[in-house]
Amino acid sequence: MREAITLIVGIVIGAGIFKTPAVVASMTGDTTSMFLAWIAGGVVSLIGALCYAELATAYPNAGGDYYFLHRAYGRSVSFLFGWARLSVITTGSIALLSFVFGDYMNQVVSLDWSGSGSGTTVYAIGVILILSWVNLKNVRSGMATQTFFTTLQVICLLAIVATSIYLFATGSSGDTTAPVVNALPEPSSFSSSFGLAMVFVLLTFGGWNEAAYISAEMKGSHRNMVKALTFSILIITTLYILMTWAYWQGLGFHGMMRSHAIAADLMQIAFGPAAQKIISLMIAISALTSINATIIVGARTSYAMGRDWPLLHKLGIWDTARDTPANALWVQCIASLLLVVLGGWIGSGFKSMVEFTAPVFWIFFLLAGISLFVLRIREPQTPRPFKVPLYPLVPLIFCATCTYMLWSSLSYVYDQSLGGINAAWIGVAVLLIGVMLLLLINRIAPDQKQADTVTSD
Repeated sequence: MREAITLIVGIVIGAGIFKTPAVVASMTGDTTSMFLAWIAGGVVSLIGALCYAELATAYPNAGGDYYFLHRAYGRSVSFLFGWARLSVITTGSIALLSFVFGDYMNQVVSLDWSGSGSGTTVYAIGVILILSWVNLKNVRSGMATQTFFTTLQVICLLAIVATSIYLFATGSSGDTTAPVVNALPEPSSFSSSFGLAMVFVLLTFGGWNEAAYISAEMKGSHRNMVKALTFSILIITTLYILMTWAYWQGLGFHGMMRSHAIAADLMQIAFGPAAQKIISLMIAISALTSINATIIVGARTSYAMGRDWPLLHKLGIWDTARDTPANALWVQCIASLLLVVLGGWIGSGFKSMVEFTAPVFWIFFLLAGISLFVLRIREPQTPRPFKVPLYPLVPLIFCATCTYMLWSSLSYVYDQSLGGINAAWIGVAVLLIGVMLLLLINRIAPDQKQADTVTSD
C-alpha cells in the first residue's frame, strides 16, 4: 500500500501547486473563500476516489478506466479511450512534464549548447529515456524510484512551509510589490469567480484516478486500494492547504494575488537571488516525480488494449521476468519522444495542443463515473468489497463535477487557437482518428472481433 500511496501522491503533486495558488487567490477575492476552494477540491477528489475505489476493488485490472469502460459500454468505447490515452493524454502528459522538467533544470545547469531552448529539449529527451529504462528493468525498480522521488518532493513542499514559518518568526512576511496578475478576465459574480477558481483547484488535484491502473497488482487490493486512495487524498489536501497557508503567511493575500511566480517570490524574500535556482530545482523534482508515476501507470492501458484487440496483441505481452508490460512501455516511450521532438520544433504549439485536449479527458472521466451506475444495474451479482457510501448521491455529485469540468474546459479553449484552428476541435480530431482506426481494424480482421467482455487479471 505504501508504494500505491507514493505513486498517487507523486502523480497528483506536480508543478501546479507552484503556480495555481496565485490564480485561485485572484479568483476567490478573499482569504476565507480561497481556503474553502482548496478544501472543496479535497472533498470533491475524495468523492471521486470513493467512486473509483468501488470500481477498482470490484473489477481489479491493469487496464484501469479502460477496463471499466469496456465492461460498461463495450469494446468500441474502451478502444477510443485507449487510443486517446496513447495518442495524447498520457504521452502528451509525459512530454509536457518533461518540458517542465527541462525548463527548470536548464536554469540550474544550462545545456543550451546549440541555441536557446535546445537544453530544455535535451533534458526532456534524457529524462524520458532514463525513467523508461528504469521502469523497463522491473516494476520494483520503478516503484522504488517513485518512492524516492516522492519523498524528495514532499521535503521540497515542507521546505516552503518552513520558509514561511521562518519569515513569520523574523517579521519579514507580508504583501509583496509584485505586479498584479492579469492572465484571466475578472469574473462578474462570486459564483462564477469561485467556480473558475475550482477549475484550477481541481486541475491541481488531478491524477489520483491513476491508482486504478495498479489495482490488479496490489497485494490485498480490496482493502489496500480503498486505503491508498483515501490516505493519498488526505495527504495531498493537507499538503495543498499547508502550501496555500505558507504563501498567504509569507506574501499576504494581496501579495499572492499580485504574484507571477508565487513560490519564487516567497523564496526570494527568504533567500535572495539564490531562490531562483532553489525553486527551479524544486519544480524540476516535482515534474520528475509526476513523469515517473505517469510512465508507470500509462503503459497499462496500452497493455489492456493489446489483450483485447488481436491486431494489437504485441502491446498485450507482459514480461513475466521483469513484471512489466515491456512492449507497451517501449511504445509509450517512443510516442512521448516523438511528441518532445515535435514540441521542440514548434515551440509553444505543443504545450497548447496538450492543454486543449482536456475536453477529451473529461469526457472519458465522466463516462467512467457513469459506468458505476451501469455496472451496478447490469452486474448486480459481482462482489463489491467496497461500496460507495450514500449511493447514488455521492457518484451523482462526482458525475456532476465531471460535467462541469467538461463544460469549463470547452469554455476555456473556445477562444484559443492553434495554427488558426479553434483548439476545441483538436480533441474532436483525435477521437475521429480513433474512430477511423477502429473501423479499419474491424474491416481488416472482422473474424477476430471479440465479445464485449474481457478477462480479469
